[in-house]
Amino acid sequence: MSPNRRRAAGGARIRILHLEDDSNDRDLTHAALDAGGLDADIVTASDGPAFEAALSAGDFDLILSDFSVPGLDGVGALTLAQQRFPGIPFILISGTLDEDALISLARGGITDYVVKNRLGRLVPAVQRALQEATDRHHRTEMERSLEAERLFLKALLESLETGIVACDASGALTLFNRATREMHGLPEEPLPPERWAERYGLFQEDGRTPMEKEEIPLYRALHGAKLRSVEMVVVPKGAEPKRILASAQPILDAQGRRLGAVAALHDITEQRNLEAQFRQAQKMEAVGRLAGGVAHDFNNLLSVILGYTEIVLAAGGVTERVRENLEEVLEAGRRAVELTRQLLAFSRKQIIEPRILDLGTLVQDMEKMLRRVIGEDITLTTSLGAGLGMVKADPGQIEQIVMNLVVNSRDAMPHGGTLTLETADRVLDAAFVRDNLGAQPGSYVQLAVRDTGTGIPQAILGKIFEPFFTTKGEGKGTGLGLATVYGIVKQNGGYIQVESEPGRGTVVRIFLPLVQEEAEPIGETTSAPAEGGTETILLVEDEPSLRHLAAEALRGYGYTVLEAGDSIEALRLCGSHHGPIHLLLADFILPGERADEMARKAVAVHPESRVLYMSGYTDEALVRDGILEPGVALLQKPFETSVLARRVREVLDAPARQAA
Repeated sequence: MSPNRRRAAGGARIRILHLEDDSNDRDLTHAALDAGGLDADIVTASDGPAFEAALSAGDFDLILSDFSVPGLDGVGALTLAQQRFPGIPFILISGTLDEDALISLARGGITDYVVKNRLGRLVPAVQRALQEATDRHHRTEMERSLEAERLFLKALLESLETGIVACDASGALTLFNRATREMHGLPEEPLPPERWAERYGLFQEDGRTPMEKEEIPLYRALHGAKLRSVEMVVVPKGAEPKRILASAQPILDAQGRRLGAVAALHDITEQRNLEAQFRQAQKMEAVGRLAGGVAHDFNNLLSVILGYTEIVLAAGGVTERVRENLEEVLEAGRRAVELTRQLLAFSRKQIIEPRILDLGTLVQDMEKMLRRVIGEDITLTTSLGAGLGMVKADPGQIEQIVMNLVVNSRDAMPHGGTLTLETADRVLDAAFVRDNLGAQPGSYVQLAVRDTGTGIPQAILGKIFEPFFTTKGEGKGTGLGLATVYGIVKQNGGYIQVESEPGRGTVVRIFLPLVQEEAEPIGETTSAPAEGGTETILLVEDEPSLRHLAAEALRGYGYTVLEAGDSIEALRLCGSHHGPIHLLLADFILPGERADEMARKAVAVHPESRVLYMSGYTDEALVRDGILEPGVALLQKPFETSVLARRVREVLDAPARQAA
């Protein structure tokens, strides 16, 4: 145990090492200690070797030393004692001492000096030396404890992901932990307060209005305010803005005097970005439901408009001027049909026929057509990954995606540029999913369309998939191109990502789930001329105008038509009709009982019946995840009467195993 620690620990007897070669002087010194009531164990040494041996063997609280003994003087004794016991009290007892020796001892750290003929001073000198040593020990222990506590608190503050910043009563910064430095883009050693502005700017919640000094949370807390969850934006020099939530309060002493202020800073940039993505996803979902409902109602109206226009034109007997007007109506109706189909694609209720596709092959097949679309002033390049995985999607929809994106890129490069189509296999990992709300981890095939065009400002980047939102001039775009792309990608279980910067172009990445199957050949469909027949058709449609149109058109093609407005009336007709019912033509969404349930009951009565459904959009029971169930025949609304007749004939003529 080190000197004086024993006394500090529990009041043990004092141990003194006494260096003295004169036995009389030694006895006088011990007598003086006893007379002074000092409770001590004394070890004596009469020369240098004995002194060194005692120092090595024992543990002492104080050393008394003559100035000169055989083999050692006072300065040497002091040096040896401090080497063995740093800081041990050392009192010199001597008859005479020259000035130079006294100066050397004082410089060496002697505690006190007592003249041999004045030993009455010895006990007070010893007591004073021991007390000073004890006090010094306590101070040292306290300093060590405070330093350990300081280092612990520093390590704790540095480990926090919450930024902590503090200032003193004058406003000078006294603490900037690691998280705060990272938020503000500061170096390891914080810059002095007067140079803050060189590194970052503080802005209000809108991210545009600079904060005045009086608005900064730490400054407000320094002047007495207690703040909770104040949102602000930090823009470090040369770095992306960070959205910060700050809480601050003054630091007070026991008397309530202000010592400074402290602020806690939480980086909520990622949280706010995810919230914005979530709100956008909810908005898109709501708009999609609205678009799907509007498209469904429009499909019924357009079917009536197109159908009756076609009937009047086919009937003849109108003037050339009227015929031209009716053809304009027909053409406008067809354009409206295309718009509703785009709305259905956006709302993910478009009827699709998925196949196993190689995106690279599909892009190659489109390349010649795309070059005609973009013009001569734009360079088209492709980078198609080798050994690309397959995707399951409707080829027409994928072509629609490519065409819409290419047209957008072309319009963004009015003075020419480079357009690149890329395909590659990608694995979306947990990090990607964390940063991209709506993405799911797994293996995908990526289709990217990259241009060197004007780019998209950040302020409108979040709106580009909304229906009817467009930055193009009046009459130059419907605002449904990217909405259609968005809907198709979501309908096929994929994810879409857009990166853009004004003046530096745009890249749109489409991720479609990779499937482990062989690609299917894509054949071209041809439309045969509409033919009629003499079969009996049970037509079930709750929209009267559309029902009357379809019935009139089918009768015009020679069919016998039974009409019903709902499933109850349809089943009644099934039971009362004594002849065959060759085809049940029914709208899939009917009041009351659903069409597929009604069809099962009808076919039980008339097993000869084929079934053809009509729908303005697909229903979950008819289409799972946008994919038609095998064996279901479907006619998509709106339709022209010739398309209706052709589809009816196809179902009636199909082999029994292919008919629904």
